[in-house]
Amino acid sequence: MQITTTFTIEGFRITEYKGIVRGITVRAPTISQGIVGGLKSIIGGRIGAYTEMCEQARQQAYETMIDHARQMGANAIVGMRYDAAEVASRSSATEVLCYGTAVVIAPLV
Repeated sequence: MQITTTFTIEGFRITEYKGIVRGITVRAPTISQGIVGGLKSIIGGRIGAYTEMCEQARQQAYETMIDHARQMGANAIVGMRYDAAEVASRSSATEVLCYGTAVVIAPLV
């Protein structure tokens, strides 16, 4: 499956628009990530434990979006974007949304 943030794919034409697809996940840090992140926030610097958690959330949302597109019969996604929001500040839960437009593409003749 080809995925792009643009609305065209060079060398291909869009033959059918299937609709909006999305993948969503909500993640909170593990106890160890929370402890390490809390200590790092006191002394400053990059918080690797939180970075890892966010990357896992992005990957999960991305894969869910691709599954959604396949279920719709698409072979590509255009206009892909990520969005994130804090869901519960007390538990540091973060919502990650990955979305785009599912399409069917064919090579240019």
